[in-house]
Amino acid sequence: MIEVAAGLVFRNGKLLITRRRMQDHCGGLWEFPGGKRENWESFEECLQRELREELGIETQVGALFATIRHDYPGRSVHLQFYRCVLLCGEPQPIHCEAVAWILPGEITAYAFPAADARLLDTLSNSPHLWQD
Repeated sequence: MIEVAAGLVFRNGKLLITRRRMQDHCGGLWEFPGGKRENWESFEECLQRELREELGIETQVGALFATIRHDYPGRSVHLQFYRCVLLCGEPQPIHCEAVAWILPGEITAYAFPAADARLLDTLSNSPHLWQD
């Protein structure tokens, strides 16, 4: 089981997403920024570290928003999604292909991994969640 922490970073009614590197699992798809948890860290610590390393931003990790378990061929993932507040920095694609700030109505225009399907449905049907 691969444990992953991911952030829902909202700003001015938009949500931050990143595109996975082509050589990574699900390469080329869009995702919520974050990464694999190391054994020695909490999910919240993991998320702060990953956002710093991948995007060059500092965040305050807030409440747990959703937990998802998904089985891919050959691997299973346990994802924990947290609402985050951007404290400083502008997201840069350091360890990803691209970054984007999207509006609620734009989310369906982006291809995401299968594990994110339920969360995408919740986000696209709940525009009030996009207010930071």
